[in-house]
Amino acid sequence: MGQFILIPLIFFGLIILASSFFMVKQQTAAIIERFGRFNSIRHSGLQMKIPLIDRVAGRLSLKIQQLDVIVETKTLDDVFVKLKVSVQYKVVTEKVYDAFYKLDYPHEQITSYVFDVVRAEVPKMKLDDVFVKKDDIAVAVKSELNDAMMDYGFDIIRTLVTDIDPDPQVKIAMNRINAADREKTAAQYEGDAQRILIVEKAKAEAESKRLQGQGIADQRREIARGLEESVDVLNRVGINSQEASALIVVTQHYDTLQAIGSETNSNLILLPNSPQAGSQMLNDMVASFTASNQIGEAMKDAKKKKDSNKGANNE
Repeated sequence: MGQFILIPLIFFGLIILASSFFMVKQQTAAIIERFGRFNSIRHSGLQMKIPLIDRVAGRLSLKIQQLDVIVETKTLDDVFVKLKVSVQYKVVTEKVYDAFYKLDYPHEQITSYVFDVVRAEVPKMKLDDVFVKKDDIAVAVKSELNDAMMDYGFDIIRTLVTDIDPDPQVKIAMNRINAADREKTAAQYEGDAQRILIVEKAKAEAESKRLQGQGIADQRREIARGLEESVDVLNRVGINSQEASALIVVTQHYDTLQAIGSETNSNLILLPNSPQAGSQMLNDMVASFTASNQIGEAMKDAKKKKDSNKGANNE
């Protein structure tokens, strides 16, 4: 009979002993209450409590935690936009009591402050400024949260605006504007390139014309020098300048005919091109030069006579 009573007592005693010990994980704080009243805070390791009197009321993580809050608001230029704000926070080790007893739902409290700050800051900005000044929004949220949540035992480590999502129609319009700007820039670059090509081509053509003109001038200079030497040679054998010039012209005429004949694809016809025509050309040119000289001499004599009469009248 006594054995039957002893066994349950031993079993009950083991249960009581086992419930006297509990484990607290690393970076965790356990809150101990005695008869429903706060007793102590226990940290990582094997801990002991009085069975049936003390109880673990709750545990708080001391790690850095993150809460993502999505806020929809309107900008200064009346564009609805959604902002995703990531709040990184942790429980202050020295304020575990405040974090556990002063605030029931810290996530809801943090979310409310994020909504309040974002909806106060974003309506002051245009949509483009929201993208540019997102760090300013994050700083404003962190400042507001630090002032409010530190009294509850929470330290705000960092706030980040991780996403800015405008209305879909606005995004389409923004993409069209960006595409148009890029096309405009591309057209400007293409126009500049085309203008450079035209200018360089004009410069090249001008240089080509200049060199071509210089070449023609040099060619004519050499031709004139050759004609001068030819006339000198002909003068030495008793042929006067008019006859020498006519002879050179006729010679060039026949050289041209020979060159044309060697070109199978040439359509040029030089008239006259018969032997009698060449002889007639030579005679005509000599007669022309002679007549020209005679007219020149007559004009000189008339001018001298006029000047002589004019001098006599003055005397």
